[in-house]
Amino acid sequence: MPIPSGAPAAPAVPHVPEAIHRRRWWILGVLMFSVLIVVLDNSILNVAVKTIASPAPTGIGATQSELEWAINSYTLVFAGLLFTAGLLGDRIGRKKVLLAGTLVFGLGSALAAFSASPGELITWRALMGFGAAFVMPATLAVLMNVFERDEQPRAIGIWAGSVGLGIAIGPITGGVLLEHFWWGSIFLVNVPVVVIALIAMAILVPDSRDPKPGKVDPLGVGLSIVGLVLLVYGIIRGGELADFTDTTVLLAIAGGLLVLAGFVWHEKRSSHPAIDITYFRKPAFSAAVAAIALVFFALMGVTFFSAFYLQSVRGYSALQSGLLILPLAAAQMVFAPRARLVVDRFGARAVCTAGMLLVAVGLASFALFDAGTPVWVMCLVFFVQGTGMAHIMPPVTVAVMQALPREKAGSGSAINNTFRQVGGALGIAVLGSVLSTVYRGDIEAHLGAVPAGVRDVAGESIEATLGVAEKLGPVAGKPLVAAANDAFISAMHVTALGSAAVALIGAVVVGLFLPGRPPATTEVPEEVRPPAEQLTR
Repeated sequence: MPIPSGAPAAPAVPHVPEAIHRRRWWILGVLMFSVLIVVLDNSILNVAVKTIASPAPTGIGATQSELEWAINSYTLVFAGLLFTAGLLGDRIGRKKVLLAGTLVFGLGSALAAFSASPGELITWRALMGFGAAFVMPATLAVLMNVFERDEQPRAIGIWAGSVGLGIAIGPITGGVLLEHFWWGSIFLVNVPVVVIALIAMAILVPDSRDPKPGKVDPLGVGLSIVGLVLLVYGIIRGGELADFTDTTVLLAIAGGLLVLAGFVWHEKRSSHPAIDITYFRKPAFSAAVAAIALVFFALMGVTFFSAFYLQSVRGYSALQSGLLILPLAAAQMVFAPRARLVVDRFGARAVCTAGMLLVAVGLASFALFDAGTPVWVMCLVFFVQGTGMAHIMPPVTVAVMQALPREKAGSGSAINNTFRQVGGALGIAVLGSVLSTVYRGDIEAHLGAVPAGVRDVAGESIEATLGVAEKLGPVAGKPLVAAANDAFISAMHVTALGSAAVALIGAVVVGLFLPGRPPATTEVPEEVRPPAEQLTR
């Protein structure tokens, strides 16, 4: 906070031991590398969905539903275990959890690379989600414990910028691998990265934990896992069926919400709660986690269908599609580490509201895309989206993490990531359902010439329609290809506008509830030094 010239400032009591403080930037580099592993894998998968959907030997013939489950099995396990992983890190040590999660993620990657069927790929992706659930909360929790409070916004901005690096490297790496190797190489590439990360973690990252974790709350932990898994499963199932009124969908979502309500009731009355629910009474805290969920709801759905737009409609290769996403990644890498400077000047409310509006503009722009939209226009839109994201994620992450005591950093990170994953799962499911429904409605009128036995399959997705058109031959299939492209673009327009509307809701939430520019003060709040055993080499 700014201090008026000439006013005495009370020196802040250092929290971090000097030996760890000296190497804090090296530690941040390792944490960024850990995040890079997880983000790299998901961004690679986004450009590989078309290849995996192809018949053997090119791919494994995954259907649209199986592709969604290859993504969502990871999300289901990841979201369900995030909260538990954060609690374990606070209790047994974040370094231990980080090492174990990275190892499991690497093992799952190796097994996924050699999947012989969509079912195997879905299983190993779930194992990767298990490992990633222990990686993500631990990285942010370690960061909060190796940087002093005044440096945390800068460190979180750089940490968030590593997400942009993963978004940039992933699609390009995936494109190069898919052009020269088989589809499984996009997972196998994680293995050497994991080995390097494990060595660096073991050498540089200090261990930290809550010095007074209190009693274990097994009922709270169990309720959080069951509730999150049921909720996310219901969301995913609704997207898969393109019908959120189906009995199985309603039962899963209602059951998840009921269990989570029981979790909140239990935590409010427990003498040793897993998470202090009273933090959600703070408007800034609740607005921050809501912003995280809303922005990922909007973006994840668009990310899923943009791969099909670029590759199926526009005909770009996986590598070319990856290169087109570079502007989004570059914007995040450039602006995320500097977001704190803009927040210092204008306040989190103004910055995050402007960021949400930029994201909404970028998403709405997809409604103007057609089969001939110039490349430079697409690059500009991706850059606008990345710029908006870069001015949302660091400030809201700082708001969430600094609202909780430092010793509860694992829980805070888990809350941050849980809302992000649930929002992302909702985005893929709901917006994917909208895309599928509109596409099917538009393409059905053009399937009259398709043999009755494959008519239903041909209407499932643009990839399925193009596959049937290819079998009909270049002459008979040409009109069907044109109809498929038109139907997909029409569906994309509707979905993009829905995504933009969600981003606008996010802008309203942060505009109303996030704090504005802090007033100048003559005091610097002191922090109490923790016991020496809390942070060890």
